Amino acid sequence: MLKMILASLAAVALSASAVFAADDVMATRYGNTTISTDAKGAVTKVYYKADGTFTAKAGDQATAGTWKVDAGKICLTYTGAPPPGFTNPACFPVTAHKVGDKWTVGEGDAKRTVELVAGIK
Repeated sequence: MLKMILASLAAVALSASAVFAADDVMATRYGNTTISTDAKGAVTKVYYKADGTFTAKAGDQATAGTWKVDAGKICLTYTGAPPPGFTNPACFPVTAHKVGDKWTVGEGDAKRTVELVAGIK
């Protein structure tokens, strides 16, 4: 009987985490690298964690902070100075992507190419 109860609890926990992951547009970014290249070729690498924190590198500048998804946008709040060309907080449209996906955001001088690559690069 105890084994059946434990198995049931494990199944509920696994199904709840699967539903949570399906609803989390950021789930594929945890443990991977989001590479953003601006119109001038400047590269920013962002590393998101499930706990709502991130670290980033833009050229020689490293930064960190917190992130939050709300109403189809992700907002990054930097604990120090944001990378050049970014505001604090910096908000962008966000949708779910798979590792290997490449997409663009913004227009004109604010246009960026974004790619999700496997692992920490």
